[in-house]
Amino acid sequence: MPESTTSIRTSRRGFLGTTAGQLAGASALAALAVPRVHAAGSDEIRIAVVGCGGRGGGAAVDALSVPGGETRVVALADVFADRAAIVKRSISEQFKERADVPDDQIFTGFEAYKQALDCLRPGDIALFATPPAFRAPMFAYAIEKGVHVFMEKPISVDGPSTRRMLELARTADEKGVKVAVGLMCRHCDRRRELYQRLREGQAGDLISFHGYREHDPVHNLDLAPGRGDMDELLWQVKRFHNFLWLSGGIFSDYCVHHIDEVSWMQGSWPVRADATGGRHYRGKIDDQNFDNYAIEYTFADGAKFFYSSRVMKGCDKKFGVFGQGAKGAFTISGSGHSPAKSTIYSGQKAGKEQVLWAAEQPEPNPYRREWEHFVSAIIAGDAYNEAARGAEASLVTAMGRYAAHTGRPITYDEYLNSPDDLTAGVDALVDGGPSVLVAGPEGIYPVPNPGKYKFEYRDTLGPAQS
Repeated sequence: MPESTTSIRTSRRGFLGTTAGQLAGASALAALAVPRVHAAGSDEIRIAVVGCGGRGGGAAVDALSVPGGETRVVALADVFADRAAIVKRSISEQFKERADVPDDQIFTGFEAYKQALDCLRPGDIALFATPPAFRAPMFAYAIEKGVHVFMEKPISVDGPSTRRMLELARTADEKGVKVAVGLMCRHCDRRRELYQRLREGQAGDLISFHGYREHDPVHNLDLAPGRGDMDELLWQVKRFHNFLWLSGGIFSDYCVHHIDEVSWMQGSWPVRADATGGRHYRGKIDDQNFDNYAIEYTFADGAKFFYSSRVMKGCDKKFGVFGQGAKGAFTISGSGHSPAKSTIYSGQKAGKEQVLWAAEQPEPNPYRREWEHFVSAIIAGDAYNEAARGAEASLVTAMGRYAAHTGRPITYDEYLNSPDDLTAGVDALVDGGPSVLVAGPEGIYPVPNPGKYKFEYRDTLGPAQS
């Protein structure tokens, strides 16, 4: 869920309200408490935060909250100086001795990530919370520097960017770089127990899944209407949810958690997506999103996953993912990302009287658990790389978006090998330079029109892709 960039305190991670009692289990804490030497012969793990919106600030607090991890934020980078200042102020108030970033290690601009990572040593951590369009070049530089990576989801927006991330994932393994991806649901203790119970057959053979993310807009899609003096590239970055090249749009950004959860429980990625969707009340909003999406994902064994996303005011609200097995129904996550409140039922009605198993409450915070698992692997020297899985989850999510935007079904292999590269040229972006997407002569951006274009919003590949 996106957050305001003006106040980390309201971010989706809810980091100010998390208590120490919601942190790691005893075994993880014990592992972290063992003195280890890692980055450049030191017990301290330095962190550079690249992308200082609510997600970057929230993830920084999660990282600094790892018990015994000796984490320390030493550098901040963003294209907007005010965002870096907000993060510095917030984390400094909460972690005075481990988050007092000097002014000369706060960097601004499209090359700022390199300057921030240059403050690290091999074995430290680069935290990437920028729009996903920038993941590949930043990931490549981190690998070159030998620093471990935590990157927020999604990490790719289409086939070509996914292929780049998969190749970089292999390179990270070769270089010994550990990688975490912010799909925190897989680090949820209760969902892990549900997964094990489903593997044991407690719900029988898995037949179908259904899920919903339907709610009012959770942030202002009409941010900064009328660019004013701001150049087009910065204006788009500020409104990144509105542009497919930057974020994959609201469907990729909002829905990847649910789609990843279902694929995890099913034990495979969908092989095909059929979809529909549409645009309705736009007002002054100039973007490339649909207001609603309805996706039918098909798995190789024929199981189905029906998913609905709607971001419109005044409509019914639903949020969760569910499944049905031959023996009974189950809840993966019932009303939000945390707590999951996972449940297995003895029948298909999913009522209180049919509860066969319910996740114990309260639940440990999965946003903290993912950092505990990551830092523990760094300290212990264990293999750890979630980049390939993160790229695959991002691709499958984008498959649903693509099918809705084109009005045509798409298979996993077709989309992975698609030539339409939405982020082509992103590694060459510079301060004051043009964007990879330029508005038309009347200042209007192209939008998907199902059935009209060969790709999502165009018929031909751009110059950099030809």
